[in-house]
Amino acid sequence: MTTSSIPPSGLTVRAATLDDADAVCALLNEIDLLEIGRADTEPAEVLADLKHPEVDLERDSWLLFEGERLIGYARLWDESHGERIDVDHYVLPGRLDGALHLFDVVEARAAERAAGNGVARAVLHMYLNTAPTMDLPALRTRGWMPVRRYHVLARPLDAAADRAPEAPAGVTLRDCRDEGDRRRAHALLQESFAEHFDFRPRTYRQWLDDIDGERADWSLVWIAHVEGVGDAAVLRTHDDRPSMGWIGNIGVLDKARGQGLGSHLLRHAFGHYAALGRDRIGLGVDTDNSSGALALYERHGMALDHAVDTWELIRPV
Repeated sequence: MTTSSIPPSGLTVRAATLDDADAVCALLNEIDLLEIGRADTEPAEVLADLKHPEVDLERDSWLLFEGERLIGYARLWDESHGERIDVDHYVLPGRLDGALHLFDVVEARAAERAAGNGVARAVLHMYLNTAPTMDLPALRTRGWMPVRRYHVLARPLDAAADRAPEAPAGVTLRDCRDEGDRRRAHALLQESFAEHFDFRPRTYRQWLDDIDGERADWSLVWIAHVEGVGDAAVLRTHDDRPSMGWIGNIGVLDKARGQGLGSHLLRHAFGHYAALGRDRIGLGVDTDNSSGALALYERHGMALDHAVDTWELIRPV
């Protein structure tokens, strides 16, 4: 494929800086409105992405302008230090040439980073809404293919109906305001998600960078301790999305599955966020997850809000 570092006529490209977080957030919310009908991105979330230590902003981020108007944003980062490279790509509709130019520079940079890791290919992954602003036939022409689907599920909350559940016998919950419990939560998540699609081991420090740990409210992360088993499950949530409370992870160790821990943690989140005054809560789930998570969430009243696909491109370096 022939690529060019020169943007199409009428467009300019530059690297992002931390000062661009608000402008990028406004662009992503404009795209949110087109794709899911609401603005659902917070400036702090964008700033955390731009500050991530695995992103070299000067070489791994791109802002696409039409005149003075920001119409596109792309970023890549390398968590694997191997062949796997992650990509963000957002462009408003109407400038396919600009969208393709961003893919040109992103794919070339991904190959460069993979080569620097000493591997023979770059495996790029990117999340896209199933009804995105991107032209999907044009994306397929470049060799990108969808490889996994995730559902964003949501459920209304009611303070009277969604009260904190009584814990099963022998089960106690504690939050993670203590540093030692944060480290324990990290270890539980690493173990419980080790067999999941796209899992990559992360050190405690890397995990904190991934979840913007400096800004996290650790009173909204809980560990479940089971008598006779020990710490067996973890629930990580956050309350910074405009439209709903959010469940980031529910992880249960293999040895503790089948005892209702997942259901208890889910209902605990419902009750806690209803008490906080939230009227809606959501989470994302891999539709091919063999643990039965999708069915569990649906049994507890969660329904499809929208869907997201993982797209993959394999490029020799």
